[in-house]
Amino acid sequence: MQMEITEFSMDLFSLAGKTAIVTGGNTGIGRAFSLALARSGANILVPSLIDDDGTTQKIIEEIGSCYVFMEVDLTEEGVPQQVVEHCVDVFGTVDVLVNCAGMHLSADVLPFDRSKWDPMIQLNLTAAFDMSHEAAKVMIPQKSGKIINICSLASFLGGQQSPANAAAKHGLVGLTKAYCDELAMYGIQVNGIAPGYLATDMTKSDQENTAANQSVLAHVPAGYWGEEADLMGAVVYLASPASNFVNGHILSVDGGYLVR
Repeated sequence: MQMEITEFSMDLFSLAGKTAIVTGGNTGIGRAFSLALARSGANILVPSLIDDDGTTQKIIEEIGSCYVFMEVDLTEEGVPQQVVEHCVDVFGTVDVLVNCAGMHLSADVLPFDRSKWDPMIQLNLTAAFDMSHEAAKVMIPQKSGKIINICSLASFLGGQQSPANAAAKHGLVGLTKAYCDELAMYGIQVNGIAPGYLATDMTKSDQENTAANQSVLAHVPAGYWGEEADLMGAVVYLASPASNFVNGHILSVDGGYLVR
């Protein structure tokens, strides 16, 4: 339904009463996504192999939203279906799916064999497809929903020492566009977020290495490493009614990295 400009309200960014599945949503940037969506009113279900110390649940429940954790391996057959069905059992529906769970293995080109390729493709790409496919079974009948795939700068670039990461992240862009084309007619928006270089534990060694740090900063017009919090507004926007006419888009949150 189209909206008149006089009807615009900040309520368009509210997720009150909505339910979001955030894969890998209790660690790293996934946790930032979970907290952002919860602060906007959504109830959160997190499927992950990694449980935290209860901090994520405590914060979300203090906010006033509900939090459910499922300790599962999304690459196991049938698990994505179980996750979506459990979400429907607990909350009644699935309004938002954020495909964030992932892993990163690296090695020089010859040592990087199938033992590294297969698990990365299975979790970073195939699990995202399986979760999207299962969520679509719920979203199509209700004629609404948001699927947000967490891509990366590797979705647009090559990158050394991890062909599987580049392949999976390029694949997520393709999946985003293909599912947008299929699902838009049902009122479902499918988009992606491509984070840039973030100051996290994973990048700590590069931040502390003078040459590596300078190499990154020289490529970022903003001139600094991003923070996990810099992604929170993007996920709320793409999960909310404010983005209902945004579809098949990959939103880069990278300080301008891709323009230089």
